Amino acid sequence: MSFSVTEPSPVQKWIAGTLVVVYALITILPLVWIISTSFKSQNDAIAYPPELVSPVTLEGYVNLFSTRTRASAEDLAANPPETWYDEIAAERGTIIVGPSRFGERFLNSVIIGFGSTFLSVFLGTLAAYAFSRYKIPLKDDLLFFILSTRMMPPIAVAIPIFLMFRGLGLSDTHAGMILLYTAVNLSLSVWLLKGFIDEIPREYEEAALIDGYTRLQAFIKVVLPQAATGIASTAIFCLIFAWNEYAFAVLLTSGNAQTAPPFIPTIIGVGGQDWPAVAAGATIFLVPVMVFTILLRKHLLRGITFGAVRK
Repeated sequence: MSFSVTEPSPVQKWIAGTLVVVYALITILPLVWIISTSFKSQNDAIAYPPELVSPVTLEGYVNLFSTRTRASAEDLAANPPETWYDEIAAERGTIIVGPSRFGERFLNSVIIGFGSTFLSVFLGTLAAYAFSRYKIPLKDDLLFFILSTRMMPPIAVAIPIFLMFRGLGLSDTHAGMILLYTAVNLSLSVWLLKGFIDEIPREYEEAALIDGYTRLQAFIKVVLPQAATGIASTAIFCLIFAWNEYAFAVLLTSGNAQTAPPFIPTIIGVGGQDWPAVAAGATIFLVPVMVFTILLRKHLLRGITFGAVRK
């Protein structure tokens, strides 16, 4: 009986498939729990033992996007609900007095997250191309220095950065957070993209130069299309860090540039922590990164395996 060193046996396939399914279920279970909690009432969310099936309500989303205050029966009678979300608030004995700040914080996350991702990928691509194609003195030492900045925990330099930002007037500003996240992500961007550009044959650029292209034109029209998978993969990793970062956002922002991660845990409902609203905020917060990753999933898969097989 012969065995193939490349083709797995049916038993191996079954075991591998089972492990993948089990791992996927374990991984997705917290997300399912958060999403389901966002559609529960406050009483159902904190019920013990936990209720797996409960009536669906949008109370969490209404509480997330609104500011409410307690009202007496006379106040509720004098101000009858006019919309469906007013009715949900009235059921809890409250009146909506205005919007919450979640929308502003979410917009800050979009601006800072995507802004820093663009800068990280843009600067990282230029630096990676230079390291890959040109003879730079002490290139290996410079690359190691860039990599070493990634090894250091960012929170270890939190106090110096806080003092520097305060001195430069960058505290609680979009520009300051974009520059900070770009600096943290740049090492990852340079190293990832250098690996991708190294795999692109130099002959492509040389042929373009012979055809009359300038070095910049060859870079834009030849190298960038070939490195698209690497750029997409790098962008996803940079966005995930900037989108989820919590420590610097808590330390350096408080109002104007505060992002959603430090804001969501502070959501306080009437009478205590509003867990459905917290879960609703976390659910909405997942959507942009999820959509961005799905749109680039083909590039991500190709980027991970790029260069794995050499001719």
